[in-house]
Amino acid sequence: MAHWGISRLTARPTLAVALRYGLAVASVATALGTTLILRHYGFPPRFISHFTLIAIAFTFCCAGTGPGLLALLLSGLGVSLLARNHLLLPGFPLESFLVFYAVFSLLVGWFSASRRRAEQLLMEARDHLEFRIGERTGELVRANAELEDTQAALRRREAYLARAQRLSQTGSFGWRPSTGEILWSEETFRIFQCDRTKKPTVELVLQRAHPEDAALVQETIARASQDGRDFDFEHRLLMPDSSVKYVRVVAHALRDESVSIESVGAVTDITAEKQAEEKIRQSEMELRQILDFAPQQVAVLGPDRDRTRLYTNQAALDYFDMTLEEWRSGDRRRFFHPDDWERLMSEAQSKFLSGLPHETEVRLLRKDWKYRWFLFRWNPVRDEQGRLMRWYVAGTDIEDRKQAEQRLQNENLALREDIDQASMFEEIVGSSKTLRKVLSQVAKVAPTDSTVLILGETGTGKELIARAIHKRSNRSTRAFVRMNCAAVPASLIASELFGHERGAFTGAIQRRVGRFELAHGGTIFLDEVGELPPETQITLLRVLQEREFERVDGGQPISVDVRVLTATNRDLNAAIAAGTFRQDLFYRLNVFPIQIPALRERPDDIPILVEYFIERYAKKVGKRIKTIRKNTLDLFHAYDWPGNIRELQNVVERAVVHCDGDTFSVDETWLKRKLPRDSRPLSMPDAALSRLDADQERQIIEAALAETGGRIAGPCGAAAKLGIPRQTLDSKITSLGIDKSRFKSA
Repeated sequence: MAHWGISRLTARPTLAVALRYGLAVASVATALGTTLILRHYGFPPRFISHFTLIAIAFTFCCAGTGPGLLALLLSGLGVSLLARNHLLLPGFPLESFLVFYAVFSLLVGWFSASRRRAEQLLMEARDHLEFRIGERTGELVRANAELEDTQAALRRREAYLARAQRLSQTGSFGWRPSTGEILWSEETFRIFQCDRTKKPTVELVLQRAHPEDAALVQETIARASQDGRDFDFEHRLLMPDSSVKYVRVVAHALRDESVSIESVGAVTDITAEKQAEEKIRQSEMELRQILDFAPQQVAVLGPDRDRTRLYTNQAALDYFDMTLEEWRSGDRRRFFHPDDWERLMSEAQSKFLSGLPHETEVRLLRKDWKYRWFLFRWNPVRDEQGRLMRWYVAGTDIEDRKQAEQRLQNENLALREDIDQASMFEEIVGSSKTLRKVLSQVAKVAPTDSTVLILGETGTGKELIARAIHKRSNRSTRAFVRMNCAAVPASLIASELFGHERGAFTGAIQRRVGRFELAHGGTIFLDEVGELPPETQITLLRVLQEREFERVDGGQPISVDVRVLTATNRDLNAAIAAGTFRQDLFYRLNVFPIQIPALRERPDDIPILVEYFIERYAKKVGKRIKTIRKNTLDLFHAYDWPGNIRELQNVVERAVVHCDGDTFSVDETWLKRKLPRDSRPLSMPDAALSRLDADQERQIIEAALAETGGRIAGPCGAAAKLGIPRQTLDSKITSLGIDKSRFKSA
């Protein structure tokens, strides 16, 4: 498109076309009008004929080919009309002129088209050039903006890096060993406390190094410069103000195309970390000392429970007498009591697997080969994800508590036995001279720890005297344990007295604590001590002499602090003569003998005892008894009472049950089964059976067996007739070698 002419008058295509064709009409009309005017005034004809050519050429040049052809057509028509109307010169060569017009128009049209084509190409080239210039200008503007942004980002990053290095106290450096050139960042200068104007050198680094670390630094630099290897080490810097810094230097070696080595690295100020590590190390040392001084056993285990043992305190090592390495690698099973190991494994297995805190009580073997009770608490330590990391274990020595619990349990057991097997007496009843003599002896011996041997017939209240001695002793607040030696089979009496270990004999499914252990710190009362088997007598003698014993099938001696009270209705001198009782044991038991009188030897106490028992049993059955028949008291005084106070108690209780009114009486037939003293069978003397010699005992026992047809037990048996326990009679028959079967045949 032309940049000048009619086309520039408007940018609207329709108006531009109308103007171009209007220009063709106007230019031709102007040329014809000018021709006529000049012809009228006589201008030369040659000059006049050229106006139409000028109009055609002008139209072609200014309006283009279409308007130019219109101008050619209009010019030809106009000239033809003028020639026909004789407005031109006579003889005007119209045909030649029209041919000339056509040729001229073709030449002018071709020239105009060529010129317009050239102009269009120039415009396109100019527009393309302007477009490319615009593009390049935009690219340059954008590149400049990006460069400015990059420079700004680089400056920000440099600031961030400098700030980050300052915050992390880490500086960077570059070092070329071949030239010795060293480049430091600003933070590196600050760490070394050097002026930035000073050029960093190896000599400066060595100058700043602590004298004790200078050799290490020099050796590391020399090795890195020779081998070109990476290095990572820590050392100290000695500052101009004599302060000390800890730094860590890390460098990586790079090689360029010329095989030149350059190390790039970082130096970090780790003074705060080292100081923190030192404080932690000091705290750990203090904590370890605290744990070592703690009375508890403390251990740290891995998550696999006991396979990984990390730490234990000195208290545990001293307890087992081993080193930490021995504790880590030793077999822990040998530390535990065999009975506790199986229980520990069965009870704690599920809790270990689930990672739950738990506690248990076990016995640990000490270096002196003695077991002590410990309360162990296991506490798990988990990370943020809940994974088990450690087991913390604390063991507290509870041996004293266990012993106290055992003593309490023993005392409770003894108290229950005391209640269950209480004597018929709630208090000593009587005021006779013989009884006051016995009580006087009790008052004298009670405050001491002397062994007491209580002698007397069955039913005279020997156990009551033993209890009175205990209650008035310094051990009155501790346990009083009793045992009837005649009531326990000979095969079990040692286990009953001294206890046994598990598996000691058939049926011993668990360890049993004996009576002596139950009575530790208190008093033990051995009734019917004359019935002890010989092997048990030896053990009892050792307890009295050395104050220690061993459980049945046990290998550990057990020390006890027990006061021993014994009682018997046998004649121990006769037993010694017969070889059934040890003489040395008798001397140990007979330190302070007390002879309990039989009821027939204290007749003055019978009315008092009768009143006491009447009141006691009448209250139980809800009766009120005010008087006692005189003949009843006479019967009581006349009766021999072979069963002594126990028999009197039974008779009174039976009479209270049968009593219908407020007067107490007994059936005479109850006392006729026992003959009075002047008509007793077997010619038995006034002295008790236990005080007779062996021949007299044999005669009396054989007479009783003959009377009962060889029957021992039961109300009609020989034991009842003699007024002694069945077990005692069995023991006497065995010791005297009496054949019971021959009386049955008789």
